[in-house]
Amino acid sequence: MTTFKDELKALAQLREAQQGKWDNINPEHAARMRLQNRFQTGLDIARYTAKIMRADMAAYDADTSQYTQSLGCWHGFIGQQKMLSIKKHFGTTKRSYLYLSGWMVAALRSEFGPLPDQSMHEKTTVPGLIEELYTFLRQADAWELNHLFRDLDEAKKAGDNAKADELVAKIDSHETHIVPIIADIDAGFGNAEATYLLSKKMIEAGACCIQIENQVSDEKQCGHQAGKVTVPHEDFIAKINAVRYAFLELGVEDGVIVARTDSLGAGLTQKIAVTQEPGDLGDQYNNFLDGDEIASASDINNGDVVIKQQGKLVKVKRLASGLYEFKPGTGEDRVVLDCITSLQNGADLLWIETEKPHVGQIAGMVNRIREVCPDAKLVYNNSPSFNWTLNFRQQVFDAWEQEGKDVSGYDRADLMNAKYDDSELAAVADEWTQNFQRDAAREAGIFHHLITLPTYHTAALSTDNLAKGYFGDEGMLAYVAGVQRKEIREGIATVKHQDMAGSNIGDDHKEFFHGEAALKAGGKDNTMNQFG
Repeated sequence: MTTFKDELKALAQLREAQQGKWDNINPEHAARMRLQNRFQTGLDIARYTAKIMRADMAAYDADTSQYTQSLGCWHGFIGQQKMLSIKKHFGTTKRSYLYLSGWMVAALRSEFGPLPDQSMHEKTTVPGLIEELYTFLRQADAWELNHLFRDLDEAKKAGDNAKADELVAKIDSHETHIVPIIADIDAGFGNAEATYLLSKKMIEAGACCIQIENQVSDEKQCGHQAGKVTVPHEDFIAKINAVRYAFLELGVEDGVIVARTDSLGAGLTQKIAVTQEPGDLGDQYNNFLDGDEIASASDINNGDVVIKQQGKLVKVKRLASGLYEFKPGTGEDRVVLDCITSLQNGADLLWIETEKPHVGQIAGMVNRIREVCPDAKLVYNNSPSFNWTLNFRQQVFDAWEQEGKDVSGYDRADLMNAKYDDSELAAVADEWTQNFQRDAAREAGIFHHLITLPTYHTAALSTDNLAKGYFGDEGMLAYVAGVQRKEIREGIATVKHQDMAGSNIGDDHKEFFHGEAALKAGGKDNTMNQFG
């Protein structure tokens, strides 16, 4: 990365070469602006973040404690504040990503209004949100560096050379807020060509990682709802190929593809797979179809579909919708086949959508996958669709019962009851929840943990608390004590919302452009000064 002094020297030489025509341009101001805008295009970002993600994947392979995490974001400001908070509390953004959830795009960003997670929203909203997230993250860089540059000005005015050198070193070692985004393309929003075209838009906006699922595009459902319909492997592989071609066309050779399987909770398929010979991929897919063995043509009714399944003629069960059913209890076997097939055909990471957060269940599938693909790694949805409290209390209950421990004081079906909140079982369940990501990274191959919809829920909860107090007896104190005073006490930068939105950056630019004639907003009458 170019240093401040290097930029200053290069720009001074460039101004000198203009033979007086650029004398109004201050090389130091231009150098500052360059450093505050390190990334020029979305492709710059995609190439940069892809290398980060690949390095993180290698680090995880060497040490499973080096797993990565992210939170879902539905607005650029949310993503920006997440990364600012991480740097504030932990001093680095290392191994912290952002997740772009198709569910949240549908529910919060569609021009149709709130929609279910069924790919009915405008697909262009997805690359639009990626671009928005990176716009806010780049502004976070500019904001943080602007404060360092202002401190540098003060140190120079005070003649404090040691402080000035310290600040220049901080500027040169500044860690960007630009991090990888794992972007949800749903089932591709159409055929493989549509998937390719949308992938290009997402990559051009900055995405280094695209997550695609094996559901039928026009029947797509939320991963934690019923009615999911999967596609044969050849259809899904075509879409994986489409995403890879998009990465390669745009020069993002390290681009990461996450292949998601919904087979664990999907009991239906729209198509019978094409098969050329027994045991090929299409045949393996079709062998999971449910049906009844037939002895003769007289067993076939009008509209029935018959296939050869493991040497026998089978009339496949077909619903009124035209969809075909899989055999009950085949979900995990289908997941394993899906994952192996995806990794063998260009995917880099896996996503197994489960119905509960259970390390043993996930590990059971991953261990089978690793028998064929030893470096298999997962992205896992720590979903708010799970009742985490109930699930882990029931897991502890079951473990205790198996150990022979007395659980007669607990009602397994009613463990969500608040009367158990202070119980020993609840305390152990909370400990298991706290350790879930560490345990699953170590035992179940989970490289990346994400929460899809956290800010959807936090926004609702905080708004409810504020509304209850503000429109109730607390009045203005509800905001002052519940929001502003906490921002001040906890050092949340948004308490100076003018500065966070770029007011100080704009003032500096006015001074660069107008000199002493600049009309700036940050004078003594600016009420932001009340916050120190």
